[in-house]
Amino acid sequence: MLMAVGLFSLMDAGLKWLSPHYPAMQITAMRALASLPFVIIYIFWRGTAASLLKIRWPLHLLRGVLGIGMLALFTYGLKTLPLSEAYSLFFIAPLLITVLSVPLLGEKVGAARWIAISVGLLGVLIVLRPGTENLVSLGSFAILAAAMCYSISAIAVRVISRTDSSDSMVFWAMSMIAIGASCIAAPDWKPIATQHFLVLASIGITGFFGQVAITAAFQKGEASVIAPFEYSALAWGMCLDWLLWRTVPDGIALLGALVIIASGLYLIRREKVHAEAEHP
Repeated sequence: MLMAVGLFSLMDAGLKWLSPHYPAMQITAMRALASLPFVIIYIFWRGTAASLLKIRWPLHLLRGVLGIGMLALFTYGLKTLPLSEAYSLFFIAPLLITVLSVPLLGEKVGAARWIAISVGLLGVLIVLRPGTENLVSLGSFAILAAAMCYSISAIAVRVISRTDSSDSMVFWAMSMIAIGASCIAAPDWKPIATQHFLVLASIGITGFFGQVAITAAFQKGEASVIAPFEYSALAWGMCLDWLLWRTVPDGIALLGALVIIASGLYLIRREKVHAEAEHP
């Protein structure tokens, strides 16, 4: 999980690096196109190509649409926000997944978890700093909307994984994002500068190996043990912000991030207790 988070952080740094030069939808298409060849080679190497057609098409199409929205919104947000602040806001996703599991999966959420969700939302407000331009920043809203897309997609994965293979989920999500985002971006497509091909290659490599690492992490370890390490992204974001853009988050942003992380860790722990109570 630590390796996966590090690789995804490097990928996000590449997206941020490209964001001033190309439309967000074009970067979304290029990110998927850069990783897709690695995904295809990996699936044929594993010999799981036969499983690609035995899928639940409506849910995979939904994931494709959500994936396009998430990547485009996240990339748009990175234009104006440091990586560390974008991650702080995106950390709201585990809380949103818990909220959405009530209407979409029929799960019950107790009072303690609702309190944790409320605390997490307070952390988001701290990061946004009411009374400043951050509260009405399009970049901030884009990151929060990306987190919502991710959360709905995560709920869909819970349902799809009951019948479909993980390889088919990765392949079709990447393929649909590549095709869909390319079609949407085509009218405003900008020629890719020669010096950016190396950045695109690094995005494809880190995105692919990050996906392999996170899949292996959840296959080999308990979700409640593995998931908290996703919050190491904040450390990566701070380091990359300083190394590449010479920016550091202020104390208020860090405080908000810590509040969101604390509420997320509590929810992960409660989820483990809840699962063990239902399935000893």
